[in-house]
Amino acid sequence: MAVPNLEDLLSEGVSGRAVLVRSDLNVPLNDTGEITDPGRITASVPTLKALLDGGAKVVVAAHLGRPKDGPDPKLSLAPVAAALGEQLGRHVQLAGFDQTGVVGTDALARAEGLTDGDIMLLENIRFDARETSKDDAERLVLAKKLAELVWPGGAFVSDGFGVVHRKQASVYDVATLLPHYAGTLVADEIRVLEQLTSSTTRPYAVVLGGSKVSDKLGVIESLATKADSIVIGGGMCFTFLAAEGFSVGKSLLEEDMVETCRRLLDTYVDVLRLPMDIVVGDKFAADASPQTVAADAIPDDQMGLDIGPGSVKRFAALLSNAQTVFWNGPMGVFEFPGFAAGTRGVAEAIVAATGKGAFSVVGGGDSAAAVRALGIPEDDFSHISTGGGASLEYLEGKQLPGIEVLSRPQPSEGEQK
Repeated sequence: MAVPNLEDLLSEGVSGRAVLVRSDLNVPLNDTGEITDPGRITASVPTLKALLDGGAKVVVAAHLGRPKDGPDPKLSLAPVAAALGEQLGRHVQLAGFDQTGVVGTDALARAEGLTDGDIMLLENIRFDARETSKDDAERLVLAKKLAELVWPGGAFVSDGFGVVHRKQASVYDVATLLPHYAGTLVADEIRVLEQLTSSTTRPYAVVLGGSKVSDKLGVIESLATKADSIVIGGGMCFTFLAAEGFSVGKSLLEEDMVETCRRLLDTYVDVLRLPMDIVVGDKFAADASPQTVAADAIPDDQMGLDIGPGSVKRFAALLSNAQTVFWNGPMGVFEFPGFAAGTRGVAEAIVAATGKGAFSVVGGGDSAAAVRALGIPEDDFSHISTGGGASLEYLEGKQLPGIEVLSRPQPSEGEQK
């Protein structure tokens, strides 16, 4: 897919030009509003720094969480602006939200006052209901307001891979109005995912975890015909175990997916691999007492919170010969120390395979957070994605609106106004 990228824009020259960047700064916050994992901020820095060093006037659009009824102080991008400023080594202005939306009087005034090398962050773009509207006309109105911030002579850089599967104003519609380019992060993601889908070196192993089978159904069905083995862990494994006829106690279970899992197990019996043992606890809490049991012997009063050591050993053996590995989803509740060993063990097995020459991709979301939380060096993997949902949809073969629009011809001056 031919997509103009940041290098193309920089070669045209950005000094004195205003550039709108859609970044993914959707970082987790704790109860006191502190950022607990700045990974997505860090991943956004290279594109922003390249533009700023080139003399651009940069306006950043991003979201945080899922505000339901307009502005929510708990989801303000204020802490993100501060953290981004620290990483960039320069002040990041935060534009205020007003009754006219995220592109209000303050945002317009600040954009007008930007000088070369300045950066401004708009308040949470999802505070404005038009961002996620299903009505094309409503989204286009907001997109035109966004474009106004960098017009005339402005450009749009899409660098939020975590949202490119969304048809939203700041992701899709604004790219129809401005000269558009893929940022460093998005371009790298496209390159890696194309490698996973078109030129995969075998043996190809896939590791899937997380809570719900329904979230991963499409990627299982897509990759089961391409991969040599698909390892299933995390909360989703219990629906598969139930499909095998095993009792899963108080473990997470999608009862409406049991029959689907049974079909998958029958169809891909030579590919799908389930845990042989489980670490259970009596409650979903960090102080629950871990106990290892066979996968077919989970007590009725216990819940599975991690895969067991036997499963780690089995999965590591499968991964040891892999030449390509895709991992999406933790193996257990890694946030609880007593139930983190499964995720750590599988991550270390992927690292070992990478060290022997395998191409390894960590598929974003909770998997990437687990890598950082467990203290495993990110450079030990070939690539860590910033967009879990977008990665999965790409691997399922779905068209991602935010990528598709970048491959379109650049808009004419008449279309931009």
